[in-house]
Amino acid sequence: MEFGFTSEQDDVRTAAEKIFADLCKPELLPDCERALEHFDRELWKELARAGLLGVAIPESHGGMGFGIAELAILLEQAGRYVAPVPLFPVLLLGALPVVQFGSASQKDRWLPDVATGKTLLTGAIAESDSRDAEKPSTRARADGDGFVLDGVKICVPMAKTAARILVPASTAGGQVVLALVSPEADGVSFEAQELTTGEIAYRVALSAVKVSADDVLVGPDGGAAALAWIVDHAIAGLCAMELGAAERALRMTAKYTSERKQFGKVIATFQAVAQRAADAYIDVEAIRLTTWQAVWRLAEKLPARRELSIAKYWASEGGHRACYAAQHLHGGIGVDKDYPLHRYYLLSKRIELTLGGAQEHLARVGAMLAAG
Repeated sequence: MEFGFTSEQDDVRTAAEKIFADLCKPELLPDCERALEHFDRELWKELARAGLLGVAIPESHGGMGFGIAELAILLEQAGRYVAPVPLFPVLLLGALPVVQFGSASQKDRWLPDVATGKTLLTGAIAESDSRDAEKPSTRARADGDGFVLDGVKICVPMAKTAARILVPASTAGGQVVLALVSPEADGVSFEAQELTTGEIAYRVALSAVKVSADDVLVGPDGGAAALAWIVDHAIAGLCAMELGAAERALRMTAKYTSERKQFGKVIATFQAVAQRAADAYIDVEAIRLTTWQAVWRLAEKLPARRELSIAKYWASEGGHRACYAAQHLHGGIGVDKDYPLHRYYLLSKRIELTLGGAQEHLARVGAMLAAG
């Protein structure tokens, strides 16, 4: 049995790592962080030139024609370098659902320009009054061939600059509709929200927003299943980002503790330091194993709900422990904003709090086991 990555997947990792290593140097990140949305547009253009923005877009629409496994590899590298680019919202929450569920005209309209970096899409899956992303409180009512939407979405990245926001909404009958909403549509308003990482996202209020039939991605008949598919793939993407972030934070810690001396010895030789680092290493390896197992099952179109919750548990709980240990073992320099480590803890915390934390996913695994 082959447990490794294919040569094409290794090529994606190598190309992404080179670009991020060259353009995401710690000394360059503060300039990007002074911008509201933490968006390095030169890095985005470079990813486009390398074809990586089209990694999960079909070749017929200008992409590489790969899928969730290769996209997860790209996201892992983005997490490793805390890259200030919106790969998760644009490629996973926005473009991937269009690839999977879009009509021919929707694919023709959006995917080629996403692959070249000209167009941004995003997704609005969080709500303040519903912790279950698959049961949106935003309402949709039929209006001719289209729908009218009312509700509030929170923490929507790139909402004001995206060409379309993917909005899940529930009908009065309990069905789900997935709509592509223009941020310039009548009835759409924004309020800036600062995320854990300091990046600005948006509270998006929808008041009688009309969506034409052309912008309905999935109607009531298949909306619930499509939304579950999106949530599953989003969880996998988050876990991949956490893997990259936690592993890099641990590697930085290994380097620091191997050079920093106290009482005439490098602190890595102290038993308490070594044990703390070893526990963090075990956490990172658990994130790696569970993440790639879940991603592989999605890529193979196998049932993956249990594996995704196990992976998100480890990404949330193990990721927190690993990044917290990295902060602790660095001492005071770990929280110095002139030193890059703090960004990994902040990114890890943001991932932990998105689409369910450790206890929520542990409860889901328990419920699945109890149900047989």
